Amino acid sequence: MAQPPDNPQGLAELRQAAASCRGCDLWKGATQTVFGEGAEHSRMMLIGEQPGDQEDLQGKPFVGPAGRVLERGLDEAGIDRRRVYLTNAVKHFRWTPRGKRRLHEKPNAGQVRACRPWLEAEIEVVGPRMLVLLGATAAQSVMGPSFRVSKQRGQVLRSPFGIPAVATVHPSSILRAIDDESREAATASFIADLKVAAGNA
Repeated sequence: MAQPPDNPQGLAELRQAAASCRGCDLWKGATQTVFGEGAEHSRMMLIGEQPGDQEDLQGKPFVGPAGRVLERGLDEAGIDRRRVYLTNAVKHFRWTPRGKRRLHEKPNAGQVRACRPWLEAEIEVVGPRMLVLLGATAAQSVMGPSFRVSKQRGQVLRSPFGIPAVATVHPSSILRAIDDESREAATASFIADLKVAAGNA
């Protein structure tokens, strides 16, 4: 079982070590480990739940449909995607087969726990000034299992890492909105949360 190296020299060393992680069973069904991506010393780190289908195939975070929603949100909040670090609480895609499709399945608490040392190592190496927690899995991975995004979204909170954090919804939830009107309202709230993070980074 691979663990993050002590005192890693940088993200490249972490990424290489994570590629062989067998800390939980998710690696068996995944194409590859999807490690974080972005500038080594970004002021802002965005943490999602886990890679999706496209992320698993391409080996990069937030390159699928949810990534496009995030891209729009960052753009409208005045945040340059190239200057943030993007990662996930869980580094392998958990899915269930539905015909020829691979449907996203929420990682369980044990899988989130197994991956937390990698997230801690990323935070240590990047040294961000703001964490943006995208959705319940990411927020609970950082803030603890009792944390509720619905109660504290958009607020600047103190994380256990001593770094301010803002929790918001995962961009994939916006894709699931029932109609255009609710999707636009959800997008506007998401952008407002990102602006809070940007203003405090």
